[in-house]
Amino acid sequence: MPGLAHADIQGFILRTYAMPALRVFALKVVEPQAARHFLGELVKGATSSQDLPQLATATDWTVKPSYCLNVGLTYPGLAALGVPPDSLSSFPEEFAAGAVARAERVGDTGRSSPENWIGQLASPNLHVLLFLFAQTEDVMEQVTTRLRAMYASDGAMSELSLHEARSLPESKAHFGYRDGFAQPTIDGGLPPAVPDVLPKAPAGEFLFGHPSQYADFTYPAPIPPALGENGSFAAFRILSQDCDGFEQFLTEAAIQTGLDRELIAAKLCGRWRNGVPLSLSPDSPGNHIPLEKRNSFDYVPSTSVRDAFDDRRGYRCPLGSHIRRMNPRNSVVAGDSGLKRRIIRRGLPYGPPYDPLNPGDGIDRGLLGLFIGVSIKDQFEFLMSEWANKGSFAPGLRGIRDPIIGDNSVSNATFLIPVQGQKRPIELSGLSSFVNCRGAAYCFLPSGTAIRYISALPSSPA
Repeated sequence: MPGLAHADIQGFILRTYAMPALRVFALKVVEPQAARHFLGELVKGATSSQDLPQLATATDWTVKPSYCLNVGLTYPGLAALGVPPDSLSSFPEEFAAGAVARAERVGDTGRSSPENWIGQLASPNLHVLLFLFAQTEDVMEQVTTRLRAMYASDGAMSELSLHEARSLPESKAHFGYRDGFAQPTIDGGLPPAVPDVLPKAPAGEFLFGHPSQYADFTYPAPIPPALGENGSFAAFRILSQDCDGFEQFLTEAAIQTGLDRELIAAKLCGRWRNGVPLSLSPDSPGNHIPLEKRNSFDYVPSTSVRDAFDDRRGYRCPLGSHIRRMNPRNSVVAGDSGLKRRIIRRGLPYGPPYDPLNPGDGIDRGLLGLFIGVSIKDQFEFLMSEWANKGSFAPGLRGIRDPIIGDNSVSNATFLIPVQGQKRPIELSGLSSFVNCRGAAYCFLPSGTAIRYISALPSSPA
C-alpha cells in the first residue's frame, strides 16, 4: 500500500522508542481555550521556539532525539476541549464509556476495581495524558519543567498525578522475563525492532482511515476527517506485579510437580525468562538463539513458518500460556481470529529491580503499559475478556485463565501443562492474581492534524 503519512501519526504507534525513562502526566482541562492553545503549541514543528517541547511523530530519524512526547485524550477530555457534540457522538461507545465503566468487562474487579485506582485515574476529571519518554534523567527534568510551564500558563490545565517508569537491566520486566519481542509489522509503517515473521498487519488495524484486517471493512473514523484520520486508541494501564507471590508460586509448583522452577516459569509465559520461546527451545533456555530470531516462530506449520513444530496440543508451549493467549499466531482459536486481534504494546516497568534474596520489601513494582489498536473493543477488551479471562478460546483449556495476567483470584485456579505420551496434563494449583490493575484510561491518540484541528476550535461551538 502507499506509504503512511508518518509525519502526521504519533510516533509510538509505529515505532518503539527504546528509551529508558517514561513519565506520564495525568491532567485536567481547566481553561479550555488555554488548553487548546497548549495542544497547538505541541505541533508547531519548525515554526516553534526551540524551547517548546514538540509532539513526536513517526517521521524517520537520522539522529535519535533526546526525548519523545505523545498525547492521549479521554472522551471527557475531548468534551472539555470543546469538541462538538456531532463529533463526540461519532466515537465508539466503549471509548465514550471509558475504562471505569468497562472495568468489569476486562477483569478489573476486586483489588483491580476502579475504587482502588491511584492518581485520580478513575476520576471523570481525567482529560489529557502526556507520555514523555527520555534518554536521560536530565532531559526528563528539563522537558518536564518546560511542559509544566506550558500547561500551567493561563490556567490551562491542572496536574492530577504523575506516574514514573524506568527500564530494568537487560530489558526485563519484574517477573524476570525479557520483554518486547513480539510487535506487529504494520503495512506502510516502520520496520519492527525485532523481525516479525507473521503477515503484515493492515494499517487500518491500528490507524483510522485505512483498510482494516477484515475484508471490505474499514473502521469508521471519528468525524470530521481532520479529527479522526490517522488517529488510534490506547488503553493505558498501571499494572502492579506481585513478585513475591509469583516467585513463591514457582517454588511451590516445582515441589508439587518435580519440574524445574525455570521450566515452570517458561510454561506459564510461553518463553524462557531470557525471551527465547518454548516453540524454538522446549527443553532449555536456548541462549544460543540470537535476539533477532526470538520472534521467528509459530505454533503450527503455516505460510509464515513452514517448518514450525506442530504444537497444536501444546506439548512445547501450553495452549493456556500467556504469550499464546495474547498472540495465538496461526493456532486454532475460537472465531479463527488469531491474526485479527493483534495489539501494539508500549511501556516500561516501574519500581526498583526485584531481589528474590530480599523478599517482602513492601515496594510496589509493575508496569506502565499502553495497548494500542484502532478498536479498544475488538482488540484490547477482546483479549482481556475472551482470551485472558476465559478458557474457551481454544480447545483443551478446561476453563483456565491466563496464568500471569488473568484474574486468578478464585480459590481453584489452575494451569495445565500438556505432556506428550501422557493422557492427562500436569495440573498446577495455587495460582493467584499476580498482576493487578492500579489505574487505567482509554485514550484517543490524535494525529498531528487532529491536534491542530482541536487547537483551532472556537470557544463556543455553534
